[in-house]
Formats: sequence, structure tokens, C-alpha cells
Amino acid sequence: MKLLFWGTPAYAVPSLDALVAAGHQLLGVVSQPDRRRGRGKALQPSAVKARAQELGITVFTPERIRRDRELQQQLADLGADASIVVAFGQLLPSAVLDQPPYGCWNGHGSLLPRWRGAAPIQWSLLEGDHQTGVGIMAMEEGLDTGPVLLERVTPIALCDNASSLGDRLSRLTAELLIEALPRIEAAGPGTRQQRYERLGLVPQGDDGAAYARLLNKDDFLIDWQQPALAIHRRVMGLYPGATTSWRGQRLKLHVTEPLIARLADQLSPQAAQLVDRWPSAGQIGGTVLAAIPELGLVVSSSGCPLLIRQAQLEGKGASAGTTLLQQLGAAPGDRLGAA
Repeated sequence: MKLLFWGTPAYAVPSLDALVAAGHQLLGVVSQPDRRRGRGKALQPSAVKARAQELGITVFTPERIRRDRELQQQLADLGADASIVVAFGQLLPSAVLDQPPYGCWNGHGSLLPRWRGAAPIQWSLLEGDHQTGVGIMAMEEGLDTGPVLLERVTPIALCDNASSLGDRLSRLTAELLIEALPRIEAAGPGTRQQRYERLGLVPQGDDGAAYARLLNKDDFLIDWQQPALAIHRRVMGLYPGATTSWRGQRLKLHVTEPLIARLADQLSPQAAQLVDRWPSAGQIGGTVLAAIPELGLVVSSSGCPLLIRQAQLEGKGASAGTTLLQQLGAAPGDRLGAA
């Protein structure tokens, strides 16, 4: 098929690669404009733009596609059969959605209607979902409200983080797109309703729907008065950015395990052996209970303790085990998150 691909972050790159490898003709790629990143704040292209340029595909970078009528017409003139959208980052106006005769299709990183919106992977981890997945959805003007053609489910492990889960879901999205496109092509062109009927699509409904809002800087701050499991979910869901303080410096937590007896079978063998050894009762949240060589810090919360296995102190690289303990110089009774 002749396709127009819309995507921005690294999550979308496997889908772009898969479409090219499957022999589809990519007429163009639409991505977010270059943004300033890194310490030098130099303009850098999105991961999708960089990959598209490597593949020799023309790239368009509208600041706001809804307002760019000239580009809307330019894209229409390409004559794509369908548009494929994976984490583009802007809502498409009806003028764009109605252009391709085979429709606009979105590869979405959650099971719908659970977690519509911009950060479904992070929120599935933050809220402790036991499973998630990907879906190929017919796009409408609403935010992730269109009917779903195909879905694939994957479990969420206790120690999955936003990076590992995102990598898995990005590969599943690519696989599912390649599975979906022959069905979309076989259904043929026509009005939206005609295509929906041929494909047997059913509206989503709103039961169980949740909005995965964009994250803000306050979301990344660890509250040591929360239970260990809630703190762990924040570390995993916001990987690698969940932050606390240590002696006036910023400390990012990368790998943790909640030392909870009922979760012992999901913990690493080393962590499972620590369950029930240090009661948190009576301790102020964030208090160091133990510094264990080659393993990390055991820290109190509002309930069971939390094991910190890897972290990154401001101005240093990520460290774990004995190296982490040496960098922090922590001892029982010290506190994280203290002013």
C-alpha cells in the first residue's frame, strides 16, 4: 500500500521499519519539529525523523498540523492509500483524517479504552495494572476513541519499567500493524461507515476508560510517606526519572524492589531473602534501615521497606550495589528526601 506515516519518538521507529520491510511504499513521514535537547540544548530531530532520513523518506515537521492548511493540502496531494499513526503527538483534524481512501489507523500503546491519551505506558505502571497491550484503532476526531481492529495483550511484571515495557509494546505495535494492513486493504476504500462495516468494527464505549495525562515535574518527586509498592511503581513507571534528595543533591532512583511478603515470588532471590527482616513501623519514611554491600539500600516507607538497587546521584552516572553505597556513604538512620 501507499502509506503516509506519522510518528515522533523512538517507540514509533520499529513500526516505520516494519512497514518498509514489508514492502509498503512510504510516500512521506510526518514528525514533530526538531527540539532542543541535552546539556548543550542543540536542536535535534525526533527519533522518527532521523530514521526516516536514513531511509531516504521525505519528512514533514509541522508545528501544528491543525493550523497548517498548506501542508494539509500538500499531504493530500501525495495520494496515500492510508495514514499510519504511532505516537505522533498531535491530534489530527478531520480534514486530514478524511484524506486517505483506506482511512487513518493508530497503533496505540495500551488496551482501549483503558488509558487513552499521551502517556499510557507510564500510567499503566503507575496504577499497578497487571496487563496492558497494543491496539490498531481506526482514528476519529476524539482522543483515542475510535473502534479497534486488532489487539494484543502482554502481562506487566513487578519489575517492568517504562523502558522495558515500552520496548516490548513498540515491537508488538509493529507486528500488529503488519497483520492489520492486509485486512484494511482487503476491506477496500469508501466512507468511514462502509469500511467499518466491512471490517466488523464495533465502537469502543466508555466503560473503564481512563485518561493518561501528560506527566509534570511534580509527578517525578518521590513521597516517602507512601507505601513501598506505590514508590516502586513510581520508580518503574517514570524510569529513569523518579527523584528524591540525598544530602542536598538530586538522586534519581532507577531500580527498586518492594520488600513485601505477598510479592516475594515476584522479587529477585536476593530481595526475597530480605522480606520481614526490617520492620518499617515507627520509622520516618525515607530512613535508611540497612546498607547491604553488593546489593543496595533498604529504606523505610509508610509500610514495608523498599530496596534501592540502582540510583544516580546528581553529577554522576548510574551506580548499583557496593558502588552506590560508596557514592552515598549512607548508614542506618540517614534519611532520603530530607530537607
